Amino acid sequence: MLDIVRTLLEASPLLALFLAIATGYALGQISIAGVSFGAGAVLFTGLIIGAIAPKAAPPGLVGTLGLVMFVYGVGIQYGPQFFASLRGPGVKYIALAAVAVIASLLVAMSLASPLGISMATAAGLFAGSGTSTPTLQAALAAAGNQDPAIGYSVSYPFGVIGPIVLMTIMTALVKPTFKTPSQNVRVAELTLESKCENQTVEDVSAVLPSDIKIIAVRQHHVNAPPLAGTRLHEGDGLLLVGSPASIEQAKAAMGHEDPGRISRDRANYDVVRVYVSKAAFVGKNMREIALPDFPVVISHIRRGDVDIMASSDLTIEFGDLLVAAVPSDRKTEVQRHFGDSIKGNAELSFVSIGVGIALGLLLGMIPVPLPGGGTFSLGVAGGPLVMALVLGWLGRTGPLGWRIPVVANLVLRNLGLSVFIGSVAIGAGSPFVQTVATNGIQILLGGAAVLFTLVLIVLAGGYLLRIPFDDLLGVCAGSTGNPAIVVAAGRLAPTERTDIGYAICFPSMTIVKIIAVQVLLS
Repeated sequence: MLDIVRTLLEASPLLALFLAIATGYALGQISIAGVSFGAGAVLFTGLIIGAIAPKAAPPGLVGTLGLVMFVYGVGIQYGPQFFASLRGPGVKYIALAAVAVIASLLVAMSLASPLGISMATAAGLFAGSGTSTPTLQAALAAAGNQDPAIGYSVSYPFGVIGPIVLMTIMTALVKPTFKTPSQNVRVAELTLESKCENQTVEDVSAVLPSDIKIIAVRQHHVNAPPLAGTRLHEGDGLLLVGSPASIEQAKAAMGHEDPGRISRDRANYDVVRVYVSKAAFVGKNMREIALPDFPVVISHIRRGDVDIMASSDLTIEFGDLLVAAVPSDRKTEVQRHFGDSIKGNAELSFVSIGVGIALGLLLGMIPVPLPGGGTFSLGVAGGPLVMALVLGWLGRTGPLGWRIPVVANLVLRNLGLSVFIGSVAIGAGSPFVQTVATNGIQILLGGAAVLFTLVLIVLAGGYLLRIPFDDLLGVCAGSTGNPAIVVAAGRLAPTERTDIGYAICFPSMTIVKIIAVQVLLS
């Protein structure tokens, strides 16, 4: 029976890959003592399939494609936050990660003699504990033999599983609480006091904080659009949208909050939520878009899970959800005007994705000279990630919009992650078994020691430095490198900060690891 399964899997590597993905995700949903591995469990099922059917590994290009899809999606999504963090705590995070990486290299070097392995094999242990293929490639080139691949195949599974387990244990011990994401947009209904008597809507708008917009006016028990010449009186109502701080300033200057006074009456003037799904609007800022020939006041935009003020210079993207106040009998016309199809959430510009990834791959190929005469490059992971961070920060270059709708981005990243882990795990299954059988359990423990050094220094050091826990898990994921680890971090700390920490540390630690092994083997 086993021979039949082996023959079937080896005859179709794609069958083996998707079997590993399906069984891995199923296994990853099982919670044991509150611990589940999610997408990381694809590593386990892939290793088993690879051990049973050694020739079932998909071509290397398949896994590489999955890796590129994942890192590009992460970079595009979090480019703005990445550069903002570099002006804040990002440098501290990189320094902590670098200390941990160098310490794990020193442990690998010190284990070479006791374990009876070459320094090249120890370099492979180091590369595998950080799940860094570019580091392995650099070690192979510097060593001139296949010894680094032996150490890599042993420590790689630890490099994925170990951080997930240790992060999970620390989360259970620390029991962190996470701040509710700060509110970007607040809607308030004010009743005006005497200080606003006889002023026009235009007069009031001129003295309000710049980020506040008047959405509706209530007079004589009727809601209406905020026309500039409308004269206001004590007791009238205003519907305002702005930042929480600005809303408080407006309350102090104009009147008191009266929740529900305006929103309960939708007879004449109502709110409509509409998806932007027409290409004609994408890439234009708010001041440029054409509106219908009746009153339409766009208060704010929901992009993914974030509310954004509809400022005049905000650029519209596919899948944006516009929140607007319109006459109650014209809501359907507004929906037709913008498209209002959920397909906008899945719209991808394959031109921009193709150009962006191509630029990233070119960046990853550029050799950077080292002081000792060698060179390093960012490779197929680091190059696209760095390029995507820059493009995500830019947002748009001329006609090319670099960003991807959040829903489509998640699909791209999760598919890429599954393909990458499954491909690598199947390919590593047989070498892992052979290496353990040949070299004994001691080399397995050596790989674990290298990995634990790296992760424990990051987690313990970050805890002592009082790094926010979600940031710390992201730094840990970026220090080790495998995409499955950052996904696991996001499950433990359900905020976007884990992805940002990963994006901050992964490119820089890739460079540190490459330089370290080349110095070690020079």
